[in-house]
This record gives sequence, structure tokens and C-alpha cells, in this order.
Amino acid sequence: MRPPRSLPFMSVGRRGAAIAATAALVSCGRTPPTDPRMVSEWMHTMYGVIRAERLSPPVASRLMAYSTVALYSGLAAVDHSLPSVAGSLGGLSELPRADQPRDYDATLTAIAADRLVLDSLLREGVPTTRSALGQLADSLALARTKLAGTTDAVRRRSEELGIRIGATIVTWSHGDGFDSTRGRTFKPPVGLAYWANDSLATTYAVQSLSATSASVALDNPANVMQSGNASDRDLILNRPKRAGVKTLPAVNMAGLSEPYWGQVRPFVLKKWNECAVPEPPAYSADTSSVLYKDAKLVRDTRVDMTPEHRAIAFYWADNAGESGTPVGHWISIASQMAAERHLSGNDAARVMMLTSLAQADAFIAAWGYKFQYTLIRPRMYIRRVIDSTWEPLIPTPPFPEYPSAHSTQSAAAATVLGAVLGDHVAFEDSTDLSIGNGVRHFESFRAAANEAGVSRIYGGIHFPYGNIGGRALGNCVGDKIVERMKAAAQR
Repeated sequence: MRPPRSLPFMSVGRRGAAIAATAALVSCGRTPPTDPRMVSEWMHTMYGVIRAERLSPPVASRLMAYSTVALYSGLAAVDHSLPSVAGSLGGLSELPRADQPRDYDATLTAIAADRLVLDSLLREGVPTTRSALGQLADSLALARTKLAGTTDAVRRRSEELGIRIGATIVTWSHGDGFDSTRGRTFKPPVGLAYWANDSLATTYAVQSLSATSASVALDNPANVMQSGNASDRDLILNRPKRAGVKTLPAVNMAGLSEPYWGQVRPFVLKKWNECAVPEPPAYSADTSSVLYKDAKLVRDTRVDMTPEHRAIAFYWADNAGESGTPVGHWISIASQMAAERHLSGNDAARVMMLTSLAQADAFIAAWGYKFQYTLIRPRMYIRRVIDSTWEPLIPTPPFPEYPSAHSTQSAAAATVLGAVLGDHVAFEDSTDLSIGNGVRHFESFRAAANEAGVSRIYGGIHFPYGNIGGRALGNCVGDKIVERMKAAAQR
């Protein structure tokens, strides 16, 4: 019996039930294929990691990209029907491969590779995060060993190969420029046109809780563990981090998020500004100017907020520290599609990797432009020029306005998912059930991305031109990912 092959990059379709396929292969003595549920479990857990570590969206996108590259590369090292990403991603020239694939198990190799990568990237993480990932890896590996009847020799060879793959990816990650951005100071330009952080104290992280009250310490807004402020209840509910964390800092609404992120090496793009953005409008308080008209629209939308607009704003808020950020949201959508479309384990891993790469490069590009222009947010402009008492619906993030990162990364993710799964795939998104939002229906990935972009206008944190510029940027980034990864798969 011949095992099922993975579909080409641009034609991922429906699969038979994974359990039935596995049973058939076991019955004829062949190694069963990777169960797509293994991939889904990793993605579900990674959403929780981003949320528990309270990562900023750019840092979350980097973590997810390296994780999914490791998972996919572990599978591709053994299943040579999958194209290797070596030579296709910036700075990654080669990866270990199994010389005799029959002597290895692809699933065990992938688990070992991703585990090592995450152990490295999460070395400053909360201890419970690392423990949860270790338990997941052990559980999935044990289940796979029992299901496939893996011998000790095959298990050992597979794990050793996975460790070598993971070590190669860790070394690759250290060359992306991320480490050199840690601890660098940034002084934003000063002037009417420029962004300054004017977040309210109410958006800062809670330091201590009781049954009836919550306390915010303004000198410690990122909720970093300090002597005297940690209790058992804090540890359970607030997940405080120790001071001095550099690689996984908690998002700080009172501070500034990753001003040098545009200097991090892209994964697929040749350089961060390979995709251009429309020139933003000039600063003006004139009522006939583009900026004033956009600001008035944002202000009026908030004043005349409909229940549907409110629901959309909260649904796509994806606030750092409260959710898996936009990165986790779109990976959750991709994971739901893997189940609904009955993808194989190989195809599911590839979809997750492509979606993650699109988002990671989208954040690098968006952040590069954000800190090139360093433009004012709606709250500051509206309160200065139109309405001194106005407040946005959701907290203003601690970084400049243009372009909208939600619009950029959503458009990039939707472009990739549309290319792989189809441009007109209707779906139900249940990502936010765990944080109190209902299920939303979308006619296509593009429709979901467009709603994510406009949600930032409803939330009062982006101008319409920021959404338009971000959408154009994300479409370009997504197209580049599709084009280059398709070409790599055909080599």
C-alpha cells in the first residue's frame, strides 16, 4: 500500500479522515502519516504561550515563525515529498535531512525539533510555560510511539535528527538581528505630527487582585515581578515576570514596543521595505485636510457607535496580555481550517508555517514604516483638534499609527490562506470563545482581513488611511510569500 502524498503548495484540498488512513497504513505494515491533530495541539498551545507570556505582536510573530519552521522542517527531513525550506528563507542555507527515511519517524523528528527551538526561544519565559510545552511534547511523542509501534532505535534516531534540526534553526535565529535590538533606547521625534504615548493608567497591567478590587502600580505597568508585589494569587492570575527579561518582555502599555523591529531580518522578503506603502497625508488641522476628515470620521464613529461596530472592535482587538495577539488569532483560524478541510498532517504543518511567515514579515515591514514615519494616533489628534474629552473604545497601543499592523498582517495572512485553501472559503471563526466573544461567520479570508482592518477604526486607534496603507502593504507581503514559496516548492 502506498502512503498518501502531500498535495502541492497551491492545491491543498480535502482529506480522508486521519484515523481511517492511519488504521489502513498500520494494517499493511507501513508507518502511519503524521496526525494533523498533532499540529493543531502545537498551535493551540502556542496561542496560550503568547497569551501567558503577554508578548507584543512583533515578538509573538517571531516566536511563531521559528516554531512552525521547526515543526515543518522536522517532517520534511524525513518525508522527502515535502520541499525543504533551506535556501528559501533568509540566512537559512541548509538543514539536516534523513539519509534513509525508512529508519526515522517524521512526527517524532518534528516534535523534537520544535521542542528544542522553543526551549531556546522561551528560555526567559514563565516556568509554567516551559513546563506545559515539555509535557505536551512528551505526551505527543508517547502517543505517536504507541500508535506507530515505533522501535527504540527509530525513536532514538528520530529524536537525534530533530535535535540537530532544532539546533540549526536556533543558530539561524541568532543571526536575525533580534538580539542587537534588545535594550536599545529610542527617542521619537517631537512635533505636532508625531506620535507620543498618551495611554491612560487604566490600560496598565493589574498588579494585585482581590475579590472586589484591582490595583495598578504605575511604576510597574508591565507587571514585572518585584520584591513585595508577588503573591500566590498574583502568580496564578497575573503571571508576573522577573525583572530584566529581554527576549520575552511583557508588553508595556506605558512604554514603547520594539522601535527597531524593522531591522530584524525578514524570513521571505529580501528587505523590510521591499513592499512600498502609500505616502500618508501631511499633518494639518485644517477642516478640509485628509487628516482632519479621517479624524472626524473616527471621532463620529465612536460617538455614534452601533452594537455591531462595538462587537467587531472587541472581536479583533487581540490585545497583548489578554489574547494570543493578531498572530495567534490568524494561526487559530488556519488551525480551524486544517480540521474543517481535513488536511493531512504534512499539509497542516505547511499551512501553519506559511501563515506564520507571512505574519512575521508583515510585522517587520509594518514596524519599519511605523518608526520611519512615527505618526500621531487618533486619540492625541482628536483631543487636540476636535474634541478634548474624546476617548477611543479600546486602548491605544504603545507604538505609532501608520500603517495599521492589524490591517497589514491580516491581509498578508488572508492572502496566503486564500492561495492555499481557496479565495472563496466561507468559515466560522471561534478563536475568541475563550475570552468571551462569540463565533463570527466570514465568506472568505479576505472578508475577515478587511473586517480586522476596519475594526481598528471602530476601536478608535487608527485612521482610515492607516487601514488602507496597511492593507496594501499586507497584500504585497502575502503575494511575495506565495510567489517565492511556490517557486521553492517547484525546485
